[in-house]
Formats: sequence, structure tokens, C-alpha cells
Amino acid sequence: MNYADTVAKDLLEIHAVMLSPDHPYTWASGLHSPIYTDNRLTISYPAVRRSIYHGMVELIKNHFPSAKVIAGTATAGIPHAAWVAEEMGLPLVYVRSKPKDHGRGKQIEGVIKPGAEVVVIDDLISTGGSVLNAVAAVNKAGAKVVGVVAVFTYQLPAAAQNFAAQGLKYYAVTNYPTLVNVAKEQGLISADHLASLNDWRQDPATWSKQHADKA
Repeated sequence: MNYADTVAKDLLEIHAVMLSPDHPYTWASGLHSPIYTDNRLTISYPAVRRSIYHGMVELIKNHFPSAKVIAGTATAGIPHAAWVAEEMGLPLVYVRSKPKDHGRGKQIEGVIKPGAEVVVIDDLISTGGSVLNAVAAVNKAGAKVVGVVAVFTYQLPAAAQNFAAQGLKYYAVTNYPTLVNVAKEQGLISADHLASLNDWRQDPATWSKQHADKA
């Protein structure tokens, strides 16, 4: 079993990712969704977090071998970035969602040198908006983000478009199609659920409207 399958199975087992097509979750944005993700839970499970950061290290070595600094997004990306940086023997920084409103007004904590090639780590990629803000902050500081790595991605079309617009690639240890397939193999979802879950990934906004009465 590869990292994608192993971590997908782990996320389902510890309820870091939950699927509920019949009774959708309501996201903070107001959208209704058949999936809810809380990857912060993974930090409490040593074997799970180990699989995640080993998977991240493999992705970085395969796709971004020039990386010289690991940057974690505050707050959910920080622990994973720390484990990756330690495993790879690389410097660590973390990026706030916005600059501090006091002191020196820093947005990036840690030492990052001009021209340094950086991989940014986040826990989840939906549309990519929040992590791309972190990317912009790192680039503004004079470093160069070479790529993004995450624990999990929904692989939404919006994310592909947003990253393409920035000329940047991203990879995740596991992803929505893999997780749905694992859930199917484990008998956690039916054929009807599978169809509904696939429809959601293709068009979350339309799916949300069609299932609002079930939320």
C-alpha cells in the first residue's frame, strides 16, 4: 500500500475526514458539502503523522529537490512542516495569514534568506486561496517558492486553475479520489453515495444548492 492509500485509510479511521452525502456538512463559507476535513487531529496520532511527513518528504525529494527551506502555514501546516524540516535537515519558517499588528509587523517567523528556494506546507487544499497567500508573502520577502505540499487535497477544478494562474505546482500526500475509493472498498459508502461524491467534486456550488434541504 502506498502513502496515498495508507494516509487516506488513516484519515477515515481517526475521523479526520468524514463523508456524509445524505446529511451534508455546512462549511464556514456557507456551502453544503458531503465531506468534512479536520487534519489537525492527525498530530495526536504518532503513526499517522509519521506516514504523512514521510509522504511529504518523498514528494519534496521527487518534485522539488532544490528546496532549501520548509515553510509551514499558520497554524495547521506548522507541525507537519516542522517534522518535514527535521527529517530533511532543513531550516523551518512559518507564515502567518497576515502581518502582526504590533512589534515589527512580521508575517514570516524564522530566518529566510533572499533567493532561498522554499516549499510551503499546508494541511488542506480546497481552492488554494489561503496557501497561495502564504506563497505570495514568502515571495515578497525575497525568497522563491518552488512548490506546495499538503496533507490532503479535494482536487477541485478551482485549485487547479488558481495554481496554474500562479505558475505553481502542488502535491498532496493523499487526495479526494483516493479517499473516496478507499471508503468504497471498506464499504463505507454506497454506489449512490459514490456518484454524489463525484458530482460534488466537479461542481461544489451546484451540489450545495441541490442538497441544501438535507443539511
